[in-house]
Amino acid sequence: MECIQELRTWGGVQRVFRHASKTTQCDMEFAVFTPTVSAAGPLPVLFYLSGLTCTWANVADKAGAQRFAAEHGLMLVMPDTSPRGLQLEGEDEDWDFGTGAGFYVNASEFPWKEHYNMFDYVTEELPSLVTGELGADPARMGVTGHSMGGHGALICALKRPDVFNSCSAFAPISAPSQCPWGEKAFTGYLGDDKAEWAKWDACELVGSSHFEGTVLVDQGEADTFLVQELRPELLRQAFTQAGKSLVLRMQPGYDHSYYFISTFIGDHISHHSKQLQS
Repeated sequence: MECIQELRTWGGVQRVFRHASKTTQCDMEFAVFTPTVSAAGPLPVLFYLSGLTCTWANVADKAGAQRFAAEHGLMLVMPDTSPRGLQLEGEDEDWDFGTGAGFYVNASEFPWKEHYNMFDYVTEELPSLVTGELGADPARMGVTGHSMGGHGALICALKRPDVFNSCSAFAPISAPSQCPWGEKAFTGYLGDDKAEWAKWDACELVGSSHFEGTVLVDQGEADTFLVQELRPELLRQAFTQAGKSLVLRMQPGYDHSYYFISTFIGDHISHHSKQLQS
């Protein structure tokens, strides 16, 4: 693992690492903010999963999350959104599929299945790396994300409550099996069998999940993707039917951008800190 950038911010250090990933079989980059804390020992950690077309840099540069992470003594881990530079056929043809659009699933279709295993990368390889080498506490891990990354955060927590103790999301793709973005990605990565799609859809997973924490979701009411792609009403319905705790906050006037995320990121970090410290 190689550190390729190191910057001082909010009393802590933000670094960017590059490493050879066994899961994706290519080099991957991720950013980490480590706060300065007085107490010794491993730190609670929050993973932030970004959305379509993004890298680690979008949240690191735009969200202002480091300030709040420093206040709460929380490490931030910000992975990339897909493998890159593999030169697979079709990888760079569309902005919403392939590069920058891994959808946090483990692909089962050729040619994606050898590399596009972002679920295992986020839930296994990267947690192992940051706990083994960067001082993160394996018993206190949370996950959040935006849009495609909000979908990723939901399925990571619902499928792997043994890894993630807290969960939140900003404008998540709530029901990917029932929206154009998700249908396109799932067909490409998983094939045509919708029973396979259900294994990666938060609305389908929540009923059988052992995740017991309260999930916080913020959604802008002025989001241009709200009706067709995000569909938070389906998430609310699924959580209610499953008897699971969801706090869905509809925010008047806010869109899908990082202006929206930066406004509420402090609330989300506080949400995770309370659950990870308890």
